[in-house]
Amino acid sequence: MITNPKDRQAASLTALLRASRRAVVFTGAGISTESGIPDFRSPGGIWTRMAPIDFQDFVASAEMRKEAWRRRFAMEETFASVKPNAGHMAIAELVSKGRVSHVITQNIDNLHQDSGVPEGQVIELHGNTRYAKCLDCGARMELEPIRAYFEAKGVPPDCPACGGIVKTATISFGQAMPELEMSRAYEATAGCDLFVVLGTSLVVYPAAGFPALAKRHGAKLAILNREPTEQDGIADLAIHAEIGPTLSAAVNAL
Repeated sequence: MITNPKDRQAASLTALLRASRRAVVFTGAGISTESGIPDFRSPGGIWTRMAPIDFQDFVASAEMRKEAWRRRFAMEETFASVKPNAGHMAIAELVSKGRVSHVITQNIDNLHQDSGVPEGQVIELHGNTRYAKCLDCGARMELEPIRAYFEAKGVPPDCPACGGIVKTATISFGQAMPELEMSRAYEATAGCDLFVVLGTSLVVYPAAGFPALAKRHGAKLAILNREPTEQDGIADLAIHAEIGPTLSAAVNAL
């Protein structure tokens, strides 16, 4: 008999995973904070101390573009040093065993790919901060030459292909959500039989609408987050605990 509450919760998650044939995992900042990446939105987070730069301001103002790149390079040591944690590795194991079809993430840190989840099975709703794109032609650019140019010239470079504005491949405030990724996320969610939410408070829409979408299509819903969420009431299982240890225990028991 399992008497420890944490063990019972992990066992309940194991049971849902065991019964599933096509699960989808949905991750937010809470899984990456366990790797040492700051939570931008939470009280005391970066955005409460430093207002985010709106997309329209980025496009319209060279000074705002300089500031945006200054902030990004100030975070480079953090992004370059972080590694996938136990939660990321547990998800990668579920993907490798064929239990999880897709990982939908609001995170921009590339840690799911670093943990071994194939690129094609990661759906990044808010983009990726590990590289840049031209806003005009869509050409991809790596950050190292951009940083070298920025440090030498004091301004970011224009796109070498078309002369357009270069921006990290992330979705900023005021910027449209990526249509392809949203469509892929919708399809994966509607087709799953278990939707597992990890480390998000489920308040940022439209992404926060995916759990309810999964439920409408008959899937079970499990939420694992350190704090209660507004959608705990519709979940088949809601666990308030650290993600890495809890998910690892559930996966190891499969």
